[in-house]
Amino acid sequence: MDGKTTPTVEMSLEALSDAVGKASDDLRAVRSALDAARADIASRNTSMSRDVVVHAEKVIDHLRRADKGLRDVLKDLKDRD
Repeated sequence: MDGKTTPTVEMSLEALSDAVGKASDDLRAVRSALDAARADIASRNTSMSRDVVVHAEKVIDHLRRADKGLRDVLKDLKDRD
């Protein structure tokens, strides 16, 4: 959507579907990297900056809001009849 055109429902759902697909791929890749980092940290007993905790909490909050938004979209689609 280019910002010049008023999006239709179909256009909005297509854009959301594309975004969810890309996010799914990104989340799978990030999960693998996180699991590898956790294993490495545990095996080496290394320390990390506390910034990781702050950033992780921000991402968790963002993902919770995204999850709620997606549930709202699915509810709206279900209630369209």
